[in-house]
Amino acid sequence: MVSGSAHSQGVPGASRTERSSRTGTGLRDDGSLARRFAMVVGAVFLLVGILGFVPGITTNYGDMAFAGHDSLAKLLGLFQVSVLHNLVHIAFGVAGLALAAKHGAARMYLMIGGFIYLVLAFYGFAVGNGSANFVPLNTADDVLHLVLGLGMLVLGAAGQRLRRDDPSLGSGRAF
Repeated sequence: MVSGSAHSQGVPGASRTERSSRTGTGLRDDGSLARRFAMVVGAVFLLVGILGFVPGITTNYGDMAFAGHDSLAKLLGLFQVSVLHNLVHIAFGVAGLALAAKHGAARMYLMIGGFIYLVLAFYGFAVGNGSANFVPLNTADDVLHLVLGLGMLVLGAAGQRLRRDDPSLGSGRAF
């Protein structure tokens, strides 16, 4: 089939592969923005988790605790981290990369992840640096988690809206 034909330009009957291949994304199923957003967010979380284990990028590296609010290690000298905190970022990043394979899963990752980060932000604001703070969180972490939560929710919602508005991507169903 010739690229750019009417059949591959979103005319009913064009296969999903033809529709996705004309977008030039190289993504397997529908090339949705939610998938791209989840891939980027996942890659950033993975990178942050790894960097949390790099001395120099993480200050007070020798004072990093496995878990708890008493860890003195700070990513970029600003964000309080622990071994568990870094492992959670790595796992969350791997999940984002894996869930980016399908539009519905990518949206779910962004929406549920955004909600989780909002809850974490409000938890951090509420407990401060007291003994109820089982995760090393400081004010910088709390603000970052608030921004991440809101950002992920916006990206998840935008990914669905943009997919629904593009007739070349099919029905707009989430899964």
